[in-house]
Amino acid sequence: MSTRSKQAAAERRASILQAARWCFLNFGYGKTSLDDIAKRANISRTLIYRMFKDKEGIFIGVFEDWLEARYPTAQQAATGAGSKFERLFKVCEVMLLEPWVEMAGAPMAAEFYDVCARLDPDVEARYQKVMLESVQTILEDKDLAELFLLAIDGLQGDMPTPAALQRRVELLVQRFV
Repeated sequence: MSTRSKQAAAERRASILQAARWCFLNFGYGKTSLDDIAKRANISRTLIYRMFKDKEGIFIGVFEDWLEARYPTAQQAATGAGSKFERLFKVCEVMLLEPWVEMAGAPMAAEFYDVCARLDPDVEARYQKVMLESVQTILEDKDLAELFLLAIDGLQGDMPTPAALQRRVELLVQRFV
């Protein structure tokens, strides 16, 4: 496969994943069809099948791409320059706040994360592992890092607005560092 063909395939895959994420967030997993994704990506349904086995594969691909692309930035923030507050807040910003903003207001946002955790628990496990490692690097204590992540989970329980969640995270980070 030529470099140009690889680039075109990567662009097509990215287009499918972006279209699928929008559909899943707005219609939900159960009501999203491959035709919806193809239409939104402006490609044929056949091209989707060349890259993904089925809707479940697309959903897992969306979640992996959306979260795993953040890992290097989070890991760099954890070990980079800045105060503990700045580094810990940056990790939270990359891994929690930015995705939260992207999901805010989407009708099926609450379902989105739950479906992924059910379809592919490995994606969730990798996310939790990177979060724990990043936070532990900053706080220098595994038990404290685990407690911080439990508190972070609690901050999201009532589905706050992005601004409210950001303020909560700022307060929590202040308390931990």
